[in-house]
Amino acid sequence: APFLGELCQITDGKKEATDDDAVEMKKGVQWVQVDLGKSFTIHAIAMWHDHRYVQSIRDVILQVSEEAEFKSGVTTLFNNDVDNSSGIGVGTDREYFEMEFGRVVPGKGVKARYVRGYTKGSNQSALNCWQEIEVYALPAQ
Repeated sequence: APFLGELCQITDGKKEATDDDAVEMKKGVQWVQVDLGKSFTIHAIAMWHDHRYVQSIRDVILQVSEEAEFKSGVTTLFNNDVDNSSGIGVGTDREYFEMEFGRVVPGKGVKARYVRGYTKGSNQSALNCWQEIEVYALPAQ
């Protein structure tokens, strides 16, 4: 559970660089999950972690799945955990500076109902922060 903000803020469309739009969680590997309600063909996912400060977020992992538990059928769309310190798998994506534009990740047309995003602090803080997740998709056929 977050200690600042509410989880529902992660999908409320507000992604300004203010304390009111930030959802902060404790240190260590933390994740947030979005239920799209039904299966969609995902074309892109945009994410904002914390652009109140210039920083790079550590161990950003973005996964999608048809099942809520993420035990099978998981597709990883982004992973910058190059040393597997989060224990989810080694990633090959590069760290990036968090900006007001967010980070857009191609969805590759994968079909999924659930989106899960992991983080493990930043170069400035051990705490985890999310501001928004936006999924660009069409109903799965």
